[in-house]
Amino acid sequence: MRTDLAAWVGLFLVALFVGAAVCAPWIEPHDPQAQDIARRLKPPGYFDIRANASFWLGTDGLGRDILSRLIEGARVSLLVGLGGASLSALLGTSLGLSAGYAGGWRDAVIMRIVDVWQAIPFTILAIAVAVILGPSLRNVILVLGVTSWVNYARVVRGETLAQRNSEIVVAARVIGATHPRILVRHVLPQVTPSIIVLSSLLVGSMILFEASLSFLGLGVQPPTPSWGNMVLDGVEPIRVAWWVSLFPGLAILLTVTGINLVGDWLRDAFDPRQRY
Repeated sequence: MRTDLAAWVGLFLVALFVGAAVCAPWIEPHDPQAQDIARRLKPPGYFDIRANASFWLGTDGLGRDILSRLIEGARVSLLVGLGGASLSALLGTSLGLSAGYAGGWRDAVIMRIVDVWQAIPFTILAIAVAVILGPSLRNVILVLGVTSWVNYARVVRGETLAQRNSEIVVAARVIGATHPRILVRHVLPQVTPSIIVLSSLLVGSMILFEASLSFLGLGVQPPTPSWGNMVLDGVEPIRVAWWVSLFPGLAILLTVTGINLVGDWLRDAFDPRQRY
């Protein structure tokens, strides 16, 4: 990593994103939901004499501070990304381990389900589930979790097939270890690096897709700040207030870029063959 500039850039962006999300209550300059129509659509750098306060990134159509909402939106994005990836990893890893280790008809049934699931366009499936469950933060995490598990299932199944007849697994069977113990103690540690790499790459995709759902009105609902609905807030006044959409869009771009750069570095670190 000492010679990988892209990894350092990604790590800096991820650290900035996580730090803003964790420390949001202490670093937000204003209440992210406080409205004041008198200062609506003020440009970046606006100073309110009445409140003796600066608004470094300007205000939106309801007079809310964009910087504070960006910081608060980072918490939503972090929760959605980690929650969705964790749920996907739990579902996909469990099914992938079962399919790869058991083999036979169990493997065939699980993989046919995976094939059918992957045949459905991801965006359409996620939107359909979001419409059925209703828009909320909890449902967004659930939607992303149940629509992304197939990635884990395929990767973990392939790794498990390579490990189920390895020497350590055969030795565990000989001494009488149960199948659940073999899976948890001997197979799962071998596939964990692949799970970590896949999760790191998937978190960025989930943050981007949450913003898309919120932009369409199917994700996190106002007044909870979300980068997606912040971009939506700036669509109508974009000719006179470009900053309302620009800054949340830039936040999405930088965050997803940073996570993907770190994910690429983790992939190279766990598999040196990918470096060349």
